[in-house]
Formats: sequence, structure tokens, C-alpha cells
Amino acid sequence: MARTKQRQTARKSTGSWSQSNKYTTLMKKLETKTGKGSGKGRKSTGGKSQLIKKKTFRYRPGTIALREIRRYQRTTELLIPRLPFQRLIREIASDFRDALLFQSAALGALQEAAEAYLVGLFEDTNLCAIHAKRVTIMPRDIQLARRIRGERT
Repeated sequence: MARTKQRQTARKSTGSWSQSNKYTTLMKKLETKTGKGSGKGRKSTGGKSQLIKKKTFRYRPGTIALREIRRYQRTTELLIPRLPFQRLIREIASDFRDALLFQSAALGALQEAAEAYLVGLFEDTNLCAIHAKRVTIMPRDIQLARRIRGERT
């Protein structure tokens, strides 16, 4: 039996109309942004022009920050690198007395204590910023947190 050409009939689409419409509007926007006569960002292929630049993926603002918060809350490692912290400790100690030697456990304890202090201070600082109806911490929040703690008069 010979094959016959089937008649084209209207079919209901399973995908949404807006998806194809989004694609065409995006292409139109890209055309107007690059300029029709400039030829920038296009590759000419026998009369037809194609856009070759693909849109780079970007996370929404705050997504990466929340991911970092979860990551650092999950871990217990030290956040300040060891060697720079040790150099700072030795430099500060040399102001008081020359040729001081430190045990490695003492330097580790100092770093643990310093990081615990800073984390607590930043927690209080964040609360001060939230109280002021802000999400960005400022130096005055740190000063207020230290003053409330009684560390600074």
C-alpha cells in the first residue's frame, strides 16, 4: 500500500503558549540591544543572522549568601587562616617583649578564643542592625554592641 500524505490538523499543545512567546520576545529584545546594523554578537550565515552569545546564569541576590550561612553554621573549622593569625600574634607580642616563644597549642587556643569572640560580637551587631530596621551592619552597630556588653565606655 502506498503512503499518503496526512492532512495537517490543529492539535492542542501540551506546552504552554507563554513559553514559546517568551523565547520570541527574548530574541526580539536581544536584537534591539545588540543593534540591527552593528553586527555585534551575531554570526552571519548566508543572509540569516544568528545570535551566538548565550545568557550567563546568575543566582538571585541573597541565594549565595544564604548558602554560605548554612555552610559555615554546619562546619566547625577555623575561619581565619592559621599562619596570618600567628604572624599577627607574634607581632603584637613583640611590642611587649622580644623573643617570646609560643606553644602551638597556645596559638590554637588564642585563635579559637578570638574567633568565638568575633562571632558573638557579629551576632550582637546583627541584632543591633535589625533593631534599627536595617539588614546591613555598620560600625555604629559594633560600637553599640560593645557598649551594651560593657567592653567600651
